[in-house]
Amino acid sequence: MSNATPPGWYPDTAAPGNERWWDGASWTAHTRPFAALPSPAAHGRGGGDRARTVALVAAGVVVVGVAVTGAVLFGRDDGTAPTASPSGSSAPKTTGSATDAAPDDSPSPDDSPAGEDPTVLVDQLNGITLPIPEGWERPERTVGELLTMRTTDSYACPGASSSYCYHGTVTTRTPGGTDATTPEALAEADIAAAADRAYEEDIVGTRIHGGIVSHRQIAAGSVTVAGRTGYQVRWRVVTAKGPGGYVQSLVFPSAVGSESPVVVRYAFDAGPDGPPLSLMDTLTKGIRPIGDSGTGGGVGSSLAP
Repeated sequence: MSNATPPGWYPDTAAPGNERWWDGASWTAHTRPFAALPSPAAHGRGGGDRARTVALVAAGVVVVGVAVTGAVLFGRDDGTAPTASPSGSSAPKTTGSATDAAPDDSPSPDDSPAGEDPTVLVDQLNGITLPIPEGWERPERTVGELLTMRTTDSYACPGASSSYCYHGTVTTRTPGGTDATTPEALAEADIAAAADRAYEEDIVGTRIHGGIVSHRQIAAGSVTVAGRTGYQVRWRVVTAKGPGGYVQSLVFPSAVGSESPVVVRYAFDAGPDGPPLSLMDTLTKGIRPIGDSGTGGGVGSSLAP
């Protein structure tokens, strides 16, 4: 009996030597070179036992890799063929004792590794980090499987008192369901969906702010993000209930692999309880490639809203 394989990096059979990101349902456009094991020589001389251990581990990895590749190419031993993916690769399968492992133990775009810096939001899939401002948090779980940070303070949604809203949220995602390819076209195509998700209806269809009454574009233009040229569009939305707010769609090339586009959505409540609008620009400037130790609002910095 097979089970759904959790999101993660898996060998790309269509491009030997590379890994491709499996989102839990299908292959994505994200690829990266396969991470090679360190050479035993790097441990210095006189480490014969250690070198032999590393060699054995490497041999084990090769054997496992061959077994996985064989399973991907030829299917399971019960005769069932693997599921084909859009890229021509096959969906990874989980069989036998592997099904006993909890999904939370596997890498996922919205699961943070233990011990991760609580002041930084890490998007492993897109290879970027965002600074988490003071008074904000990274929730362990979010509805909709999006990597998210939000204000720690919540309140009863003005259009649905049984639901909770937050004064500010920021999410990262990859675009889908659009023919747009440039950052400008993708941002312009995404902004309406970003507004609807923040102030029209939540993921279960509740009109948490009574719905959007009107909107107007207040900013749009090119912006440099983590050394790459992107584009952002910002709207002011008026809602039937509550103060309404500001939404922004920022799109730029990913910092890793095939540099597929990444979308960062901002939603800030208007009024005195909402974060200052300038924080959107501060957060954008603070986006860094993973491993970049730059400061000035980047990794490891503390930002006040």
